Amino acid sequence: MESDGKPTEISSTKMFDGYNKRYKHYSPTLGCSMTFHIFFPPSSSPSQKFPVLYWLSGLSCNDENFIAKSGAQRVASAEGVALIAPDTSPRGLNIEGEADSWDFGVGAGFYLNATQEKWKNWQMYDYVVKELPAVLHENFPQLDTSRASISGHSMGGHGALTIYLKNLDKYKSVSAFAPVANPINCPWGQKAFTNYLGENKAAWEEYDASILISKYTNVSATILIDQGDADKFLSEQLQPQKFDEACRKSKVPLLLRMQPGYDHSYYFIATFIDDHIRHHAQVLNL
Repeated sequence: MESDGKPTEISSTKMFDGYNKRYKHYSPTLGCSMTFHIFFPPSSSPSQKFPVLYWLSGLSCNDENFIAKSGAQRVASAEGVALIAPDTSPRGLNIEGEADSWDFGVGAGFYLNATQEKWKNWQMYDYVVKELPAVLHENFPQLDTSRASISGHSMGGHGALTIYLKNLDKYKSVSAFAPVANPINCPWGQKAFTNYLGENKAAWEEYDASILISKYTNVSATILIDQGDADKFLSEQLQPQKFDEACRKSKVPLLLRMQPGYDHSYYFIATFIDDHIRHHAQVLNL
């Protein structure tokens, strides 16, 4: 029964000898029902346990986009890495204004814990860092949640970088595609942070990778970022050069690859996702 928090399987599709499975569960953290996807690689024995790679999606996405569009399962299957794709915000709460714009509210949780009363259910940071790993650990014995890495795209790239930096004990590595790298200085971030966190800029800085990097420098694996140079959001919203500068200043290993001619879409993600899966698999399978 969903009300006890136990996930219910709602779909299953075979792919590259593994399975994409979608689950629904009630989230006490968010106060609503949530869906997530797991790609289980093929198993050679019943006792085999797979490390996990969390994927955080971008604005207006849900738990389906990455699973349907990225093609990540091919290499994840070969490398024996399970893929975990959560949703991007609470849903079905019917908060006034939650669906008025694509870059705030539903589909736009920004992977933070909102402090403003109206948006108090928007606790995506705690959902991703605390609740979801516990749900996986309790219900899927074939997953080794102690071996975890994290990645994401755009808003989800922002989520992956900030969550990784603040939880270096929980994740082995991080990568991102076109992340919102300095949200306190871009329109998407300013809109989200003002509404979710209020006017206190110190609270904003707790969710900005370009600022956090100077506090959390004990990074063991190189950070991998791919960014298309034909991305229409590059200069106004994403600003990877700010993160690059901050990493250099703090002597944190970053591989920032500018990819000529690529945009912000899943065509770009699908082109380079194999490198990202292998980047994480190398660390996870040590």
